[in-house]
Amino acid sequence: MLNIYSNFAENIHEMKYIYFKTYLCSIVLATLVISCKNENHSSEEFKNTKLSGSVFGTSYSVIYNSGTNYQKQFDSLFYVINKSMSTYQTNSDISKINRNESFIIDEQFAKVFDASKEIYYETQGVFDPTIGAVVNAWDFGPEGKIASLDSLKIDSLMLSVGLDKVSRTDFTIEKQNPNTFIDFNAIAKGYGLDVIGLFLESKNIRNYLVEIGGEIRAGGKNIEKESAWRVGVEEPHFDGTQSVLKAISLQDEAMATSGTYRKFKVDSSGNRYSHIIDTKTGYPSKTNLLSISVIAKDCMTADAYATAFKAMGIEKVKTFLKTHPELKVFLILENDNKELETLSLNGFPEN
Repeated sequence: MLNIYSNFAENIHEMKYIYFKTYLCSIVLATLVISCKNENHSSEEFKNTKLSGSVFGTSYSVIYNSGTNYQKQFDSLFYVINKSMSTYQTNSDISKINRNESFIIDEQFAKVFDASKEIYYETQGVFDPTIGAVVNAWDFGPEGKIASLDSLKIDSLMLSVGLDKVSRTDFTIEKQNPNTFIDFNAIAKGYGLDVIGLFLESKNIRNYLVEIGGEIRAGGKNIEKESAWRVGVEEPHFDGTQSVLKAISLQDEAMATSGTYRKFKVDSSGNRYSHIIDTKTGYPSKTNLLSISVIAKDCMTADAYATAFKAMGIEKVKTFLKTHPELKVFLILENDNKELETLSLNGFPEN
């Protein structure tokens, strides 16, 4: 009996030892696995990829929280947008439509057209992509200027202006006036930023900053710096120099800016003409507003309203924003003493 008990005790002791070794190995193995996972997660989590290039006649840069290089995908997306809506490409869809060639539009064109139509009615025609022919006449577009531009030529061109004269049926565009020239340059760049942002989100990348020619879309935060994305509002300079007037934080929003301090014409008498054309008169808008920055949920919307507000003027902008709390606006104007003044509306961030 004693031997049986002794053998049993020895077996129990051996079993405990084996169990302890197995348990200890399991803990060590689990710790190593978790450690490796955390190590990989940590290196990925805090790594930003930074890419840049040229597009839409300007430059772009993208910063996002992933180690994967999406340069080819970005360039492919930009190619599709240009092929659809660039008035600078003779074989683009929009150029063919402007030449009245029968053409089936793509999904990109349809989205921008519908958004333009909505903002056209919201602004009572102040935002109007059909002002393109008049913009070209003032030498702000791809077609060049009309020599000796006068009121008769402006009046003639204005007959074809009005997005309400253009309709979309499924994927075809119909124009009441064959001379109507559609130009999405005041909204397509913002749309391009949204496309890149949505592409990154489709890859489960939530933290990114996309910038094209000064327009910005920010998702999440800057993981490397563990803070919100910081972006600058530029101070107007007519001499081409650049400086930041103020820096703000941007998260899950987009910002677009429209102004006259970079793109303008000066006639023989020294008069400065804005590239924003008044859609009611056909003439460049005259205002003391130098810069308008708009923050919205997407950059397509911010881009379009930044253009519209430039033509509206300060008081109309204030009135409009009372019924559009979703838009945050920052105005920079020049007072009678040629001094800069600023105005923040609808909670535009101070820093």
